[in-house]
Amino acid sequence: MRIGLLGTGPWARAAYAPALAGHPGVEFTGVWGRRPAAATAVAEQYGVAAYDDVDALLDDVDAVAVALPPSVQAGLAVRAAEAGRHLLLDKPLAVSAAEGRAVVAAAERAGVSSVVFFTARFQKEPDAWIDEQAAVAGWFTARAQWLGAVFTSDSPFAASPWRREKGALWDVGPHALSVLLPVLGDVRRVAAAAHGPADTVHLVLDHATGASSTLTLSLTAPPAAAGADVELRGEAGVALMPGSSEGAVSALTRAVDALLTAARTGRPHPCDAAFGLRVTEILAMAQSRLTDGRN
Repeated sequence: MRIGLLGTGPWARAAYAPALAGHPGVEFTGVWGRRPAAATAVAEQYGVAAYDDVDALLDDVDAVAVALPPSVQAGLAVRAAEAGRHLLLDKPLAVSAAEGRAVVAAAERAGVSSVVFFTARFQKEPDAWIDEQAAVAGWFTARAQWLGAVFTSDSPFAASPWRREKGALWDVGPHALSVLLPVLGDVRRVAAAAHGPADTVHLVLDHATGASSTLTLSLTAPPAAAGADVELRGEAGVALMPGSSEGAVSALTRAVDALLTAARTGRPHPCDAAFGLRVTEILAMAQSRLTDGRN
């Protein structure tokens, strides 16, 4: 599979480019970015072509990996799908349900496969734990905390305009939902939503299984308090999500594996664009609750 990279920011350079370059099952073909000089720099580092025209890149590949802000990603994903290219996308899929639906519709019309990179779903230990807990009945409640220090440290993502605008709900909220939904089922409603310090938000979710979950999400946690944890409680007792022994590049390598398998078999991956859309719809519901102040 020939695959091109759309994006040249910190995430593209730290995770996507090395994962694509090191994967034996794909041919890393080239890079396009909104800043041509940055695309050239990334391309030269990996010995691939730099493109100043995204359609020229689409003409030369079978798939694209997208490491761009979600509002940019959605439109380019539609464009790539319409060109018949498979999609490796990042979370969140989009920042509105309408944009997300457009991606899903384009992929379905074109018959292309898609995978959305929710990190925990492609890390060995967390993913195995999620599968194990999904097979256990009787979960009563869950607590998820995803606390980042992006805006309180020297993080390379601190200057990200979309993170500044959308905050933790849209950046780390998808991670928490990607863990909870397979175990507790779909979210029937956002029962409550409230603001905490800075961009911190607190959510209470009502799930299809009858269980409830609480989420605390932040990008402004003190560095010493940052981290992610998920706790489940139910008839089987208490279960805590394990940490991962590997970084983003290894997880992205598995996401590429998943896209290759989906493209070869035609069977959708559990983290396809349709799942990404559902996560986007839930985030939009939570945003609406936060905006109108209903609790």
